[in-house]
Amino acid sequence: MLIPCLIVLFLTSGSWAAVITYKDKLGRAVNIPVPVKRAVFFQTYELIPALGIWDRVVGIGRWAYDNDLMKAAKPDIEKSVPSAGSGTDVNIETLLKLKPDVVITWTSKPETVRFMEEKGLKVIAIYPESLEELCAVMRLHGRLFGKEKQAEHCIARMERIFKLIKERVTKIPGDKRKKVLWLGGKPTSVACGIGVTDDIFKLIGGINPAAQIPQRNADVPIERIIAWNPDVIFIWGNAGYTAQDIRNNPQWKFIRAVREGRVYKAPEWSTWSPRLAPMTLWMAMKTYPEYFRDINLDRVTDEFYRKVFGIAYSQVKKIE
Repeated sequence: MLIPCLIVLFLTSGSWAAVITYKDKLGRAVNIPVPVKRAVFFQTYELIPALGIWDRVVGIGRWAYDNDLMKAAKPDIEKSVPSAGSGTDVNIETLLKLKPDVVITWTSKPETVRFMEEKGLKVIAIYPESLEELCAVMRLHGRLFGKEKQAEHCIARMERIFKLIKERVTKIPGDKRKKVLWLGGKPTSVACGIGVTDDIFKLIGGINPAAQIPQRNADVPIERIIAWNPDVIFIWGNAGYTAQDIRNNPQWKFIRAVREGRVYKAPEWSTWSPRLAPMTLWMAMKTYPEYFRDINLDRVTDEFYRKVFGIAYSQVKKIE
């Protein structure tokens, strides 16, 4: 479902100005004068280099300091862009001093969003639950900062990679489709039938056995994972365990993905970002290598980084 976003023009001090009215994922209608001049990003900060809006950023979530892309795009980020905490533990004193026109965060703690609002801040809470919604969020950023063309360029570059994947996986017979599972912060936390991850599985021609659960994520017993018997397992890039941990755990040894050595930990940049496109290609290549043998992933990713972020992929890999 697309998230509605309205642009309203009104007259102020003898000149026309624009206001975006945006209904966010918490059901709040937020009115933001545009273009935004001062923003704090607790989330979606990888869109800063993609849209070229460093001059509009007055604060950032502290997790951006550990982000490989952000460090490559702006090596002095810790010195030049102050942090106001994160979307779950806001430093309100610092945040108020930054005087942002808008704070972009996520829906994890609605009470934190309300707290920022009570302090007089304009806050947008996002949580894209599909690839369609992710593109809608990117277009929202384009409207907020007057960078609509750049946002469409990012989406077009993503679509090029998605088209490549679709062209390959449509050739896979139905009885050859692989069961694919995505594990989260702990091995028994799985991505279910709602969310970007399930969309990715569909795009790469995978079957998500956890899609029968109508929610974003769920903790399930190991016996259920054994019964699903996935062919391929992916692990969230920021999880505190490795593919080797899964392979070495005797509870998992009967699962086909483990027996065949097809357990992979995703790059740490598996996130809500244009980088989702090359990550999806990586997942497709791991799931169906025989259909992507001629694809040079580093080459495709490098072109993507140069066109979207204006930096070489090698610059980011050095930091990983």
